Amino acid sequence: MCHTVAERDLAKELDSVRPELSAAYLAALPGARAAVLARLWRGLVHEPLPWVADRAAGGGGITLRLADGRRLHGPPSDPWTTGGAVGAVELDGVAYDHPARLLTALAVPGGERFAAELDHGVASLALSRTAPCPAGPPTVPWEWEQRSPDGHPYHPGCRSRPGFSAAEQLAYAPEHRPVVGLRLAPVRNATVRGPWPPELRDGDAVLIPAHPWQAEHVLTGLPLLPGPEAHPLLALRSLALDTRTHVKTALSTQLTSAVRDISAYSVDHALATSGVIESVAGRLDGRLHIARTLAAAGAGTPDLAAVLRESPYAYAGPGEQVVPVAELPSLLTHYGPRARTERVVAFARLALGVCLDLLDLGVAMEGHGQNLLAVVDADGWARRLVYRDLADIRISPARLRRHGFPPPPLTGRLLNDDPVALRRKVFGCLITGALGPLAGNAATLGAVLETAARDLPATADLRALRTERLPAKALTLMRLEPGSGDRWALLPNPLADARR
Repeated sequence: MCHTVAERDLAKELDSVRPELSAAYLAALPGARAAVLARLWRGLVHEPLPWVADRAAGGGGITLRLADGRRLHGPPSDPWTTGGAVGAVELDGVAYDHPARLLTALAVPGGERFAAELDHGVASLALSRTAPCPAGPPTVPWEWEQRSPDGHPYHPGCRSRPGFSAAEQLAYAPEHRPVVGLRLAPVRNATVRGPWPPELRDGDAVLIPAHPWQAEHVLTGLPLLPGPEAHPLLALRSLALDTRTHVKTALSTQLTSAVRDISAYSVDHALATSGVIESVAGRLDGRLHIARTLAAAGAGTPDLAAVLRESPYAYAGPGEQVVPVAELPSLLTHYGPRARTERVVAFARLALGVCLDLLDLGVAMEGHGQNLLAVVDADGWARRLVYRDLADIRISPARLRRHGFPPPPLTGRLLNDDPVALRRKVFGCLITGALGPLAGNAATLGAVLETAARDLPATADLRALRTERLPAKALTLMRLEPGSGDRWALLPNPLADARR
């Protein structure tokens, strides 16, 4: 195998810091290349890329004719398949088995930068796959968040962690199950919303938790104090301080699609947003819990801020456990095909009902596999949902008003009355980030959605879900054109196909 620059660089680092992992890392590289190439090929086939003139099935796969006349050929691509691998894609008859090399050969706008991200992402994914698979069920709640090495099921940058060395990934990434020592930044005149804990104060200074990567690479020169130990969660920059409290820290590097800092807007609106969502969720008869925002603090810059929130795991009753939806496939693996399908359909009915009811009331939440959690009983049935991280929801003042809620005490980007934008927020996250990965392919997803939606209230939002093409974030296009905001692919609707 001819290694790329990022693969060689990470191999050299491993030889220095963890030589016992080197052989496993090299052995994982071919699978990591094929996994990332599958995600990239999905984007090339299904997203509205301006330099793709047309697409046609044939020759045992799909051929893309590019605007400059070149042809790109690869295997069939189901936009809802997860866990797949693509060994190679041919550009004018030349086979490419590495996503970064394919993008470099395509020479499209933004491709050089994105190729470097994918090169690093392949190497990082191979490193993630060296983490030993946990033996047995979790013994503490956050272990559910540390089981899967592969990251986002559809994003080509599923493990892109630019700026993270091999040693830093091993020290901070959840799949390696480290204990992370946070830092504390003393800030006078900080913006604080909510009751900031006394243990995070020093006289008139607010002690803002900072991720150690941020301390090392961004907050250089600031006087930082040792902070509490914490356990990294699926989001990496969010950590469990204990079984009751989680902290979201600023992390000024790009993970998948976005730089994970915390804006002054988010700090200022954190408590009010939580209050609105809790009030609206109270109409759902206990089907949805909100992991409440407890407090937020910032120094006036997105590089130094933190949000404290309630642990979603507090909502497990006797005999229950709370599981991130991204990990439900792992939980359900020991059930037979029929029993597993029954539990997937039951979860889909619960999740669709909650998200559509909440949307009708005026709140569009991002119910993807990281933010949405299921309260599961001892037999694997999802009984209730928990939602966390409220920074990217959307609230419709008009819908709230229609249902008798007071005007939200908010301004700015969180407010939106456009039904298309609200539906994209809900459907694009719930189906792409939760139900699609659970189903695993278009045919199964269509059958699950048809059964799950059968008895739901006939709202305009449900009619759109049944009849219109399904929105999914155009993840490849967004990386080729960063800074352009959310871009969307409208995919064939397997629910509409299942109803024919």
